[in-house]
Amino acid sequence: MSGRTFSPARRGVLLAAGAVALVAGAGSAWWLRRAGAAVPAESAGLWALKSERPEGGTLPMSAFKGRALLVNFWAPWCPPCVEELPMIDAFFRQHAPNGWQVVGLAVDKPAAVQKFLDKTPVAFPVGILGLAGLSVVKELGNAAGGLPFTLVLDATGHVAERKIGQITPQDLQRWATQIRVS
Repeated sequence: MSGRTFSPARRGVLLAAGAVALVAGAGSAWWLRRAGAAVPAESAGLWALKSERPEGGTLPMSAFKGRALLVNFWAPWCPPCVEELPMIDAFFRQHAPNGWQVVGLAVDKPAAVQKFLDKTPVAFPVGILGLAGLSVVKELGNAAGGLPFTLVLDATGHVAERKIGQITPQDLQRWATQIRVS
């Protein structure tokens, strides 16, 4: 600190500006996360995405239209991502017979993703977006571009939930019971 002091009037203005910024930020976060803020995934370009598969070939997101879908953006270098993948895999194995789909979209180089999946295989499809995946998550409502990032879409293709950060078993349970599957 420079030892600078502000007059009471200026201090009040600075505090008010800070409070307005805090409320605006919280309001924006709430707006993006609220379940009623269903945004057609088509407008976000999700269905147009095609990614490379670790085992070869491409993974078109358009193949997942019509049923509930959990899309998890992750990276092998992201500790919370690595921690939640087995839980997401268990969710997929348990709920796939009920119509749930899960896709993991990796934000890293193909070799790193393949090396990780060799050690920690998952049953759900995985696509590789590379570092371009960070731009994709921003377009889908994650302005900070942080990982992990999860989207839950209902059967009509609307975004029902956005979760920035590690998911919990309670998140998965809530989604399994509240999201329209088909």
